[in-house]
Amino acid sequence: MRRFFQDPLALAYGTYAWLLFVALALGALVTALLVPGLHRRRAVVRTIAGLFLRLAGMPLAVHHAERIPLGQCVIVANHASYLDGPVFTAALPPRFGFVIKREMARVPLAGALLARIGSQFVERFDRHRGAADTRRVLRTAIDGHSLVFFPEGTFSHQPGLLRFHSGAFATAARAGCPVVPAVVRGTRSALPSHSVLPRPAPIEIEFLPPILPDATSPDDAAVELREKARSAILRKLNEPDLATA
Repeated sequence: MRRFFQDPLALAYGTYAWLLFVALALGALVTALLVPGLHRRRAVVRTIAGLFLRLAGMPLAVHHAERIPLGQCVIVANHASYLDGPVFTAALPPRFGFVIKREMARVPLAGALLARIGSQFVERFDRHRGAADTRRVLRTAIDGHSLVFFPEGTFSHQPGLLRFHSGAFATAARAGCPVVPAVVRGTRSALPSHSVLPRPAPIEIEFLPPILPDATSPDDAAVELREKARSAILRKLNEPDLATA
């Protein structure tokens, strides 16, 4: 950290990237407050997220987007950085909403913007509130909405894949829709968890083949989807399996 701050070029870039992010995020929030219609608001924020990545020197490459079904689905991805959300926002069509830890709702600017684009906040520490949030997310999926989850729930300092929580897969099983695993690479380098300053780095997302629930019981289907999706992501990620560490 200290060495990074002592590097004038790194400090200058990091400051520029944060100022750019704040300016564009403010613009996105104002626009989202004024523009009617959830789809339109998401489309605007998607454009702004892509603009940030380009201007910040973080070129985004998306591989196999054709694997995303035209109908309803649940996308699950590894979680490596706070940049993952903006990156998937830029990569996905505006019919997708995000399921996010409730702590983000209390973050100034970000919480209001995320709520305005239809993000679903889920409590992680209060069991009763978490159960109510989970039921609301399930109703959203049953109503036909496509959702994005980071099923690790958080990210670690060291590279690797943490264990997956079951919420995304229970949602997909009960909604009867496929799960699309996705692998994001480069965000850990662009904004490491141990640094407050971002760095220029190429970022890529690879979408893997959809997985359909096979089991007749929703509970069995959720377990099956979780194991298959995690195995598929782990194979492509080329990082350690932290669930067994």
